Amino acid sequence: MTDQRFKIGDRVSWNSEAGRVRGRIVRVVTTPIQFKGYTVHASTDEPQYEITSDTTDHIAMHKAQLCEDSEAEADAP
Repeated sequence: MTDQRFKIGDRVSWNSEAGRVRGRIVRVVTTPIQFKGYTVHASTDEPQYEITSDTTDHIAMHKAQLCEDSEAEADAP
């Protein structure tokens, strides 16, 4: 389990097949749901995040450990 928690509106980035993607969290999921035909095994201890890409209309669902705070990346030297 990770200590990293995000909230709606946070900007994050993650690696995809196409490279580094950045987006904004639009929903925090804390119960199991169906998403794009898959079961998302989210819980209050391990939430998952629905994220919309900044550059495309792609919507992704990720665990916190796969995301990085993209605002912190922008502040890094």
